[in-house]
Amino acid sequence: MHDVLKTSDLHTDAVRVLSGWQAPSAHQDGLRAEFLEFLAAEPGAMWRACRTGHLTGSALVVDPIRRAVLLTLHPKVGRWLQLGGHCEPADATLAGVALREAVEEGGIAGVVVDPDPIDLDIHPIECVRGIPNRHLDVRFLALAPAGSEAVISDESLDLRWWPIDALPPDCDEGTYRLIHTAATRL
Repeated sequence: MHDVLKTSDLHTDAVRVLSGWQAPSAHQDGLRAEFLEFLAAEPGAMWRACRTGHLTGSALVVDPIRRAVLLTLHPKVGRWLQLGGHCEPADATLAGVALREAVEEGGIAGVVVDPDPIDLDIHPIECVRGIPNRHLDVRFLALAPAGSEAVISDESLDLRWWPIDALPPDCDEGTYRLIHTAATRL
């Protein structure tokens, strides 16, 4: 069992990535500072066993022609979201967490993840039934290779490519912001 109180290489990577990240807005810079404060105060910040919250890694997967994004209908949240999830002990980097989750949830081999985050988000969630928690989500931009086809996993109710200009109506504000930020970067 992973020791929650042990600071990991992944924790060190999170501090490095967030310390060097140039946030695109004052709001995002405030979140960056909040994430760094949380990491400084919580050695187990990378693991779902941390009851005050934990970092997660997400990937907004974009199609090769940069006109559509791959979203999953999340079973717990009931909304269309980017691919992502919890850190695992074998993960070495936050970008690696996002890549692993993109491959696991989207079934696409050869996805390339930009190592610099594009967005940060904090949202409440129950990781264990009945126990409130929060995700401090570090979000990355990922590009799917030409000819790739998404394959739904057991972690999703549905999985679809959505045109950037015709997103599902039940995305949350954070997902819309993420996609807008990605569209301006593309």
